[in-house]
Amino acid sequence: IKRGLFSNEAGMGAVPNAAAAADASHPVKQGLIQAMGVYFDTLFVCTASAMLVLLSPEWMMGSKLTGIALVQKSVAGQLGEWTNFFMTVIVLFFAFSSIIGNYFYGEMNMPFISKSKYAMPIFRVFVVVMVFVGSIASLSLVWDLADLFMALMAIVNLVAIFMLGKFAIAALRDYNAQKRRGILDPIFDPRILPDKKGVQCWPRDEDRRRKAN
Repeated sequence: IKRGLFSNEAGMGAVPNAAAAADASHPVKQGLIQAMGVYFDTLFVCTASAMLVLLSPEWMMGSKLTGIALVQKSVAGQLGEWTNFFMTVIVLFFAFSSIIGNYFYGEMNMPFISKSKYAMPIFRVFVVVMVFVGSIASLSLVWDLADLFMALMAIVNLVAIFMLGKFAIAALRDYNAQKRRGILDPIFDPRILPDKKGVQCWPRDEDRRRKAN
């Protein structure tokens, strides 16, 4: 259940950092693409992992393995011991890319959190310390800490979603209205929002003119 809840990061506020960098004529477009990630990550990937475990005899042999260790054991039982090395390499690349990606998210958001010149060095030291602790700590402790921090992220982000909900609903209604009028490529106009505070990326033409100047 925990892996399913946290597999797609829906509602945690991490992936929108990447989605916000997309060049879209309407924010609802990117929102719908992000929503598709929930189905691919959870329904396909997690279901495939679950079926692999359930269709393998390893989980019925009194093994106390859980999580990725159980999946790795099930794969090895079906395809051979060579998959242990293969999955190790896959997890290594996945972990490395996740560290780089999440560090980038954090660095881009630090100027919004603090304007102090010491904030960024402290953040970088904290990242290095956490990577080191994660590399030497037990697997169960690492997963438990990951679940804890992701739950805290979700709580903070869900509050923000509740506050921004009216803006998202207004944008969705505008997008659907344009589609019903036969507009194939809806264009977002921030004037439809009840409050334009914080809107910096639209109109896109003005944004491009500012960059050109």
